[in-house]
Amino acid sequence: MAVLNVNPTRMELTKLKKRLNTALRGHKLLKDKRDELMRQFLDLIRQNKALREEVEREIQVANGHFVLASSVMQKEALDTALLAPKQKVSLSVSAKNVMSVEIPVFETETRTSESSDIYSYGFASTSFELDDAVRNISELLPKMLKLAEIEKSTQRMAIEIEKTRRRVNALEHVMIPRYRDTIRYISMKLEENERSSRTRLMKVKDMMIEQQIIQSHTAQTQAN
Repeated sequence: MAVLNVNPTRMELTKLKKRLNTALRGHKLLKDKRDELMRQFLDLIRQNKALREEVEREIQVANGHFVLASSVMQKEALDTALLAPKQKVSLSVSAKNVMSVEIPVFETETRTSESSDIYSYGFASTSFELDDAVRNISELLPKMLKLAEIEKSTQRMAIEIEKTRRRVNALEHVMIPRYRDTIRYISMKLEENERSSRTRLMKVKDMMIEQQIIQSHTAQTQAN
């Protein structure tokens, strides 16, 4: 029996009962938090799997277009076409709080809104395969950032789930049983002390009655 090192008094018993109630409420809240985190974590895992497969497929398509472009264009012409990009993408990172977990949020902003600015070269000297590859990469960038956002979110959520699980286990298997054992121990001690006090009082009462009988008997003897 794991018992806390406390004095077996009624005051300590009252304190421990309050601590036990607080621990039970905290245990329930942490279990609810853990379950909700697990639900959202599994949702993110499913999103991550589907999005990763989509991104990998589109990367293969873009790579295929680049391979075709490099096969029909000279290396120098290909390098020159991609040397000085016209479009610029800015990335801003913020965060949102989900069940006490800071989830990253990635947002992008292009320098211009013209869709043709993704091409940094003239169309006359390049192949259409290169156009397709550049367009594929441009369309793929938001998905890749979303994938990075989801993967980082799953990592942070997994860490928080593990922390919450440890706290739940500590309360469930250590603190709550220890509080209950200590409350049981103090209650037993108080009952034992109460029985001892009652026994002593009964003995004192018997002694007083016996003394009264002796005094009464002595008084009657003297009177005779």
